[in-house]
Amino acid sequence: MSEHLPVISGKDFIKLLEKLGFAVVRINGSHHRLKHSDGRLTTVPVHKNDPLPKGLLRKIIRDDLKISVEELRNAIASQL
Repeated sequence: MSEHLPVISGKDFIKLLEKLGFAVVRINGSHHRLKHSDGRLTTVPVHKNDPLPKGLLRKIIRDDLKISVEELRNAIASQL
């Protein structure tokens, strides 16, 4: 069964990542580069309050953060 991705803006996603231990290391235009102390890196585009595209969000979760969609949903729920 396919996992449903949450709808989240780039700005809110960065706030969530910061609570998960990531820190913004640089900003180039609308792209924010974040790094975790364990070496993981990701880039998140921030375009006003527009939601992140589903494919990009899935790529960031799977390839950059190396967590499951369920783990992301749990992190979002714990921040509310």
